[in-house]
Amino acid sequence: MHNPDPITLTKESAPNFKWWAFGAIAVGTFISVVGHGSVLVALPSIAEHFNTDLPTVQWVIIVETLAIAVLLLPMGRLGDQIGRRKVYLVGFSIFILSAAVAGSPWWSNFPTLLIAKLGQGIGSAMLQGNAVAMILSAFTEKERGKALGSNLSVVGLGSIIGPALGGVLVSLWGWKSIFWINIPAGILAIIATIIILKGTNLGITVQSQEKFSFDWVGALLSGLSLFLFLILVGNGHQLGWYSSSVIFGSILFLGSLSLFIWWELKSDDPMLDIRLFKTKLVGLGITAGWISFLGTSATRFMMPFYLQSILDWTPRDMGLLMIPPALCMVVLGPISGRLSDKFGWRKFTIAGLGLSTCSAFILATWLSTDFPVLWIVVMLMMQSAGTGLFHSPNTSSIISAVDRTRYGVIAALTNLMRNSANIVSIAVATTIVVIVMGIQGVEPSLQAVSPDVSDAFISGLRWAFGFLGFLMLLGMAISYIKGDRAPEDTPQKQRITA
Repeated sequence: MHNPDPITLTKESAPNFKWWAFGAIAVGTFISVVGHGSVLVALPSIAEHFNTDLPTVQWVIIVETLAIAVLLLPMGRLGDQIGRRKVYLVGFSIFILSAAVAGSPWWSNFPTLLIAKLGQGIGSAMLQGNAVAMILSAFTEKERGKALGSNLSVVGLGSIIGPALGGVLVSLWGWKSIFWINIPAGILAIIATIIILKGTNLGITVQSQEKFSFDWVGALLSGLSLFLFLILVGNGHQLGWYSSSVIFGSILFLGSLSLFIWWELKSDDPMLDIRLFKTKLVGLGITAGWISFLGTSATRFMMPFYLQSILDWTPRDMGLLMIPPALCMVVLGPISGRLSDKFGWRKFTIAGLGLSTCSAFILATWLSTDFPVLWIVVMLMMQSAGTGLFHSPNTSSIISAVDRTRYGVIAALTNLMRNSANIVSIAVATTIVVIVMGIQGVEPSLQAVSPDVSDAFISGLRWAFGFLGFLMLLGMAISYIKGDRAPEDTPQKQRITA
């Protein structure tokens, strides 16, 4: 199937090089995750500074999220073709420069902040689309799960530190300080990446510069399709799922998606080779991964409404409560990755989805105003532990079926899978909750959640968690069908240059 290439003896063959490379690249991932989390905490302060409302200032997050989602696939493929290190470093530089603009005292207006966050989204897409691919290329085939699990720990740790650091910085020096902190840390990370990865051979480019041909049409169509999809899903419950705007947008989305699939199938060098989905490990792995994040993301979104609006918890208490679940992911990600390298993927993906499913069904059955807070913490820990067990082995199984020359676009695809599932999960849960609230005779809106409507809101939550739990049962079945090919039987892939 694939012919192994001889491995050139370079400095990357040194025993500890893979961890030096991982450390340098992981810092970029960490800064990106921390930056996102710190901005979330700062939104009320930003709204007050610009004398605007919270729905308006949330566009600071939305423009960044959309930019990342739209550009992940093109940037991953671009890295495969011209060199991942180049795209990664350019993206990191754009991220830092955008942070400098956002935190600048000279350009202090809301449109400039939006443009800066758009720039950070572009930079993050270039960074995220290539970071995982470079890490995978630094490790051997038999250590793929270890690499992915370690990267998941970095993401989990960043999700803990981001809100906490953001809260401290905002309280001490104001909201602009959350951007200032990115600059020195980012510059040091770029220097470290250049020094450590200089002259290394983390893979071969697909084409020579003379033959370089990027699929611009595929990139445009994929970006348009994703943009329409995310806008529709994110706003459907507000506009009305049967409104003319949503129906027209859906037609445009289906049209652009169809054109994208047609173009990629006929292209000699497609941005995303659609035929890869015929491979069971890729097609079913992507589907199971999407269902996993679809089933769990809504819980993290809905719980603050339950704890703050129903139980009257403070944001500080909420932040502290989220630490143990995040630590579960930090700890279990590397463990499941290492063990799946040795024992195969199936048992860990099924166990991970099983934990998340149990948590969803328990919440669907017993959640109430009297539900013990300790049990809420346990349920959230179960879901995070499930994600930690599932994610690394599942991603490893997908990557195993793909040639190294496409690691970038596939790594970007798995990131996109997570991001899109998060948005869909929130939209599905919100729709179910507000429908149930409306049926029970209260205002069908999350903004109306208060102790006075607790019964209707909790009833909606239980229906939402139950529905998502059944979806994750389907994900468990898909993970079983996907198979469990032993990692040691995985064919060697071509090596890829950074």
